[in-house]
Amino acid sequence: MQEIWDPTAWSSLLLGLAALAAGSGALRKPGVWQTMIGEVEASPALQFVCGMLELVVGALVYLSNPWIPADPLTCILKSLGGAMMIEALAIVAACDLYTQMWLKSLGNFHKGWAGITTTLGLALTIAGMARLG
Repeated sequence: MQEIWDPTAWSSLLLGLAALAAGSGALRKPGVWQTMIGEVEASPALQFVCGMLELVVGALVYLSNPWIPADPLTCILKSLGGAMMIEALAIVAACDLYTQMWLKSLGNFHKGWAGITTTLGLALTIAGMARLG
């Protein structure tokens, strides 16, 4: 019988659902991510809160997933958690520079980023559900 508490399955499922919802919302309302990033850039308080929240979520994902080369999902999630922590530190340290890069990228490739986020979210959700089931 499979163990009910599988941190890799749950982090994949929850991170996947969040990405799926964010990507779908961005596809439904183009420009919403640009507005959100602009608001974060304009507010030092939001910069700190967003950076710290992403740091906490990234650390939870990173720490709850061991690096097991035979299990690709653990490696993918550990890498995503590490990337989230690096991005969080960039937001806290140099939000003005970091957000400008994203605003330029979103202006030219908004539907592409939203599609990538939705696809990644769907893949992580399915992988988490398959692992739980």
